[in-house]
Amino acid sequence: QVQLVESGGGLVQPGGSLRLSCAASGRIVTINAMAWYRQAPGKQRGLVAAITSGGSTNYADSVKGRFTISRDNAENTVYLQMNNLKPEDTAVYYCNLDAVSGYFRNNYWGQGTQVTVSA
Repeated sequence: QVQLVESGGGLVQPGGSLRLSCAASGRIVTINAMAWYRQAPGKQRGLVAAITSGGSTNYADSVKGRFTISRDNAENTVYLQMNNLKPEDTAVYYCNLDAVSGYFRNNYWGQGTQVTVSA
């Protein structure tokens, strides 16, 4: 099994920055894509940013130029640097991994971390 531990959420003023981290542990053979999703109250969960094992990235249009996703393969960790935060970025942020554990490939989710952008 694979366990994900997220950290870095909190309350920040508009224009501020936060850095989210998600560390994976357990019986990991390999991690393919790593991603961050978010879900605001009353809305569906949606993709924020993703990064492949080769380092290719893609972003939701709403965060392009403000957020940066990166990964540390040696530490099995994915990061989301969020700059120039806006109130509409307020949501619970979840990390997601496409990983092989033992003989099986699965999708794994973190527990979520709250990000609140408010004056």
